[in-house]
Amino acid sequence: MRASTKGRRPLVAAIDVGTTGARAVAYELDGTAVAEERHPYRIATPRPGWAEQDARDWSDGALIALARLSAHVSEAGPIQAIGLTGQCPTVVPVNGRAEPVGPGLLYRDNRAAEQAARMRATVGDAEFHRRTGHVPEAFHIGPKVLWLREHEPEIFDQARCYLQPRDVVLHRLTGLLATDETHANATVFYDLVRRSWDTELLATFGLGSGLFPAALPSWHVAAGLAADVAAAVSLPAGIPVVVGAADSQCAAYGAGLVGPGVTSEMAGASSCLNSIVTAPLADIRITHYSYLVPDCYCTELGVNTTGAALDWAVRCLGYASHAELAADAERHVRAAANSPSARADPAEAAPLFLPYLGDGERDDASLRGALVGLSERHDRRALAFAIIEGVALAVAAVVEVLAGAGSPATELRVGGGGSRLPLAGQLKADVLGLPVRHLDVDPAGLGAAMLAARSAGLGSADDAIAAVLARAQRYLPALEATRRERARLARFILARAGGAVHHELAPAEDLSPAREQK
Repeated sequence: MRASTKGRRPLVAAIDVGTTGARAVAYELDGTAVAEERHPYRIATPRPGWAEQDARDWSDGALIALARLSAHVSEAGPIQAIGLTGQCPTVVPVNGRAEPVGPGLLYRDNRAAEQAARMRATVGDAEFHRRTGHVPEAFHIGPKVLWLREHEPEIFDQARCYLQPRDVVLHRLTGLLATDETHANATVFYDLVRRSWDTELLATFGLGSGLFPAALPSWHVAAGLAADVAAAVSLPAGIPVVVGAADSQCAAYGAGLVGPGVTSEMAGASSCLNSIVTAPLADIRITHYSYLVPDCYCTELGVNTTGAALDWAVRCLGYASHAELAADAERHVRAAANSPSARADPAEAAPLFLPYLGDGERDDASLRGALVGLSERHDRRALAFAIIEGVALAVAAVVEVLAGAGSPATELRVGGGGSRLPLAGQLKADVLGLPVRHLDVDPAGLGAAMLAARSAGLGSADDAIAAVLARAQRYLPALEATRRERARLARFILARAGGAVHHELAPAEDLSPAREQK
């Protein structure tokens, strides 16, 4: 995106250390995106259920993107603050110089399922949830650390601290070793209500209290941009760098969530579903985070492969783009509307697609993807529809869980790459029976930037977020379509619970990497 030339105005930048790459975005204080730069990096999957990255790519990618952004906006206006966000929970062990001593283990890495189970058995699901707002899964940081201790003792012994991607970039930009409360929440060692590291929990699992950095409030101005980094990216030294929050929490803030009622979906390679509560919910299925608004908590559930499932469909079904995939799916919808058999039994129109392609989900490491009810009657158009619908159904199933736990939605707000397909928005509105808004900006970047503006004293985020909501595309449910999709959702949930889409994990001893004999 080229920089705007409509005059020099104060700008604020967001750096997002994402799953597929780092990006830097510059915004005016009214929320207008002025320029954006991305630098991709790769995910390695050396074994089924594993997902790794080179942590050096996070900071290198962030600096490359920031330098390019700085060059593009040099005539548009001065960058006066930087807000940070990123994928979470992803973790890398580092030494005393904050250098990686092993690979970064992504949130979707499920190798630590056994360790998570032992943590739950030791403390109890309900007690873990009461203290941390989470119940340990392979998704979380804590089980990954325990896996490293058991399976990679050389790496564990070298590690002096465990950092998440945003933390790595914060250290690179400022020299400060710190995290924020939302990233701390995802370790399952942080007391949600007391807002402090739970030293008793750490000791229970034989871990020292110094293994994680100090946890700051998300709105804290961590430090100024270091002089050497400032010179490298052509920005003034000392620009305030705001610690920020996990990407989903920034996305909720950027989508305008300031109180109960609205649910947001950060729809990228994965989807995070968030809502605001004034007190933690008792339902242990619901994870909780500290929030960017004081005295509130942010719930979270998610699906690991939503955008990634669409990418897979484009690649494997032979489409040139997501737009072509969606166009064929739309053709299927029109054909099914004129088909007597499809009208008589909507289940016959297309198979059900379960988009669990990441070798496990955050709440079930054994869950796998599936096409259910596939027939030779179904052509490529039917499959294209099934893929997009399956993502919508997976999201709707999560929203239903939130509602059942005590956080019902009045509206779903979607941002990120998943907001670019109108059919997806309409299907979500139909299956939920609720209005759905597709935002035209990425809410994680907007949230991080507006939080930085607020924290650096540059202005309020309210007007910027209101402008984004005013221009969002709105989808309303259609009664007949809601009946059809609710029936499809019921079948989807049954299929998800069925053994046919679950995979028996190999014993832990079989998952350790092969070692060179010395």
